[in-house]
Amino acid sequence: MQDIIDGFLKFQRDAFPKRSELFRQLATSQHPKTLFISCSDSRLVPELVTQREPGDLFVIRNAGNIVPSYGPEPGGVTATVEYAVAALGVTDVVICGHSDCGAMTAIATCKCLDHMPAVRNWLHYADSAKVVNEAREHKSERDRVDSMVRENVIAQLANIKTHPSVRLALEQGRLSLHGWVYDIETGSIDTLDGATNRFVSLAEHPHTCATPARLDLAA
Repeated sequence: MQDIIDGFLKFQRDAFPKRSELFRQLATSQHPKTLFISCSDSRLVPELVTQREPGDLFVIRNAGNIVPSYGPEPGGVTATVEYAVAALGVTDVVICGHSDCGAMTAIATCKCLDHMPAVRNWLHYADSAKVVNEAREHKSERDRVDSMVRENVIAQLANIKTHPSVRLALEQGRLSLHGWVYDIETGSIDTLDGATNRFVSLAEHPHTCATPARLDLAA
């Protein structure tokens, strides 16, 4: 814990003064343009990967970068998605999975989670991805896990479209959805091409997204 406290003291001493004007502006309001939904894994830091400043990203993090479908008993993820889209007016939503994901590994390898019932129940929100992944042939266990990571991103993109705030924003042409997979070892990102339902290099295809804003509807 001491290293965390030391880090805060260093932030207060060195980093904060350099951004004092930014924090002055952020003290009374925020206007993030992107809702970034990622795994809680300590190796994936949204602000670091995207090189964004405080106030740029509205972030949701949980085990497996999961977005439950909209239902009669909305939880924290649902409420946060609604606030980001309906109140803050974000223009982009990124759902970002990552390599070597423990949650997706547990699903793909049918790991027993009876000793963690809350985790087991939470990961049922990825069941549709699990069914698709199990129906495919995989050359190795790593391929099976990598495929599960991608299928889960696709599944969560489908889930988030069931949220009324997201559906309305899509219909009004003011929101785009992005599905990313971050590779921890290489630092690269693959993005889902909604037109082909395949993942491609974000570096090589920077304008590709899962569901683009319908500019014709927004006009």
